[in-house]
Amino acid sequence: MAWVDKGVHARRRERFMAAIDGAIAIFAGAPETVRSNDVHHRYRQESDFLYLTGFAEPGAYLVLDAGANRHRYTLYVPPKDPAMERWTGRRAGVAGARRRFGADAAHEAGTFFDHLARLLAGRDRVYLRLGYDAKVDQAVIDQIATMRGRSRAGAHGPAQVVDPTPILAEQRLLKSEAELDLLQRAVDITAQGHLAAMRALRPGMAEYEVEAEIEYHFRRAGAAGPAYPTICGSGVNATILHYVENDRRMRRGDLLLIDAGAEYGGYAGDVTRTIPVGGRFGEAQRAVYEVVLNANRVAIRRVRPGVTFDAVHHAAVRELTRGLVRLGLLTGDPKKLIQDGAYRRFYMHRTSHWLGLDVHDVGRYYLDDHKPRPLEPGMVLTIEPGLYIDAAPDIPKPFHGIGIRIEDDVLVTDGPARVLSAAIPKDVDAIERAMAGA
Repeated sequence: MAWVDKGVHARRRERFMAAIDGAIAIFAGAPETVRSNDVHHRYRQESDFLYLTGFAEPGAYLVLDAGANRHRYTLYVPPKDPAMERWTGRRAGVAGARRRFGADAAHEAGTFFDHLARLLAGRDRVYLRLGYDAKVDQAVIDQIATMRGRSRAGAHGPAQVVDPTPILAEQRLLKSEAELDLLQRAVDITAQGHLAAMRALRPGMAEYEVEAEIEYHFRRAGAAGPAYPTICGSGVNATILHYVENDRRMRRGDLLLIDAGAEYGGYAGDVTRTIPVGGRFGEAQRAVYEVVLNANRVAIRRVRPGVTFDAVHHAAVRELTRGLVRLGLLTGDPKKLIQDGAYRRFYMHRTSHWLGLDVHDVGRYYLDDHKPRPLEPGMVLTIEPGLYIDAAPDIPKPFHGIGIRIEDDVLVTDGPARVLSAAIPKDVDAIERAMAGA
């Protein structure tokens, strides 16, 4: 689903151009990728391109010229072609790029490389993410080399190729109200999928049936689809962090870990819930679940302006380690166990990541001095502690194969954090009631 607000996108572009101080920036849209033979994956625009333009068609290029007075924003787009559009869908075309997407100038995409010499002439710097589009990289490098070779004739081209990613990552990290509205809608749709899964789950179902139920509700509510491959891991599959086969048939007494998020307007929800197949947690399952739930709540309470990203993680690690000692899965002093990294056998990932246009969104976690970054209002992050217990001989049998993760999407505000995913049950009793149809 494309979302375009010409005013919002214009402000983003102007903010970016102010940061590059008279230079020029070039962005290639995402390429189409082949699924098999002549069939492509469903297209999704590159996130920076989408952030700056809202333009969602393949085969486009964007030029932002911070030194220009008139044509500061130029789009190169696929031309209108009624014959091709009958096969592949409608195109905005050059006129639509100006009218619908607010471009100061627009040209057919096929002319981009012909215009490159003119675009780069007389520039000291060009902002380009090298390594993203090899054809654009080579064309820019070749043009710079040509200009250097003609320097005695007065040709002058960029002496620097600068990555625009750090500038845009900082912009995208702090969400505007418009972005927060889209994120909340993505999370609300995500909630519909998770609640549908809780109501539908029965022993004997296959994991892929739950996946289908979730993604049906995503699309039914207007989402573009899942923001990432849906994880439905039951039994020991829940201990595989990025399990996506989703082909096991579930039995009463299993736990099912569901990590699923909807994409709406380009923005991603990302929520994990772990629920009991059969509707009731077993004793050992409940004990482990309560440890993870407590860590989730403690970490969320730590989310405030000025608190560092690492401090949130360490709060979750402390609670998980103390819980592992109470469960008898670790022995010793929790402080020493944390220092030694003993908890990593059961908890091997970080507690959070940024969330936005990308499910693992852009933005630095550490500053230039390598210190962890303090949180600021407008940041959105996940809180996702978990425990993953293998079936090793030194593990008591009731805990074998238990995998639990509880993940929420959280907005940093001026005060306490706002949990965007609060509508999705996570207390044991609330989950059991939801699964019973309450």
